[in-house]
Amino acid sequence: MQLSRKALNARWAWTSAAAIAALVVLNLADASLKAKTGYGAADLQGVPTNWGIRSIMDHWTSPPDSALAGFGLGFDYLFMPLYAAALYYGAIVARERFAPKPGRARRILALMAMAPVAGALFDACENGLQMVMLTHGPNQTLATLTVEATTAKFAGIFVGLVLTLAAVVGLFLRQKAEEK
Repeated sequence: MQLSRKALNARWAWTSAAAIAALVVLNLADASLKAKTGYGAADLQGVPTNWGIRSIMDHWTSPPDSALAGFGLGFDYLFMPLYAAALYYGAIVARERFAPKPGRARRILALMAMAPVAGALFDACENGLQMVMLTHGPNQTLATLTVEATTAKFAGIFVGLVLTLAAVVGLFLRQKAEEK
């Protein structure tokens, strides 16, 4: 399916706005949890050991705290497709601006546009592994796999952010060229 430039930019805009709104809600919930217990759900991301996970879990023993931690992890599943779509559309806008004709550069940018989607899939794996550790107890293998999924997630998000930044720069360059 071929999208017009206007439709592509519209999808990029609304998915970006929705992703930013979801990120705000997620950060507010996480900040509230961190203020109450000293740890937020985001603190689970870089913990490479099972005892580190257990230490965070021990701070979430009261039902309101564990519910808020569960909300943060669950709401992240809504955030994943939003940021993946926003960064994907941003990458496609960059591809259209900097590689408008068929060729190697266009194929490479199209492949790179899938990085944020892969990042969101790794984010889902990360959250799933965290939920398993929270419900069945942490172990070193799951903690290590979670850190690896987190690293892959951030790599995909980074590629998407770089391409989205290139798309924003490309939009400004096009506007300047049209003014002349």
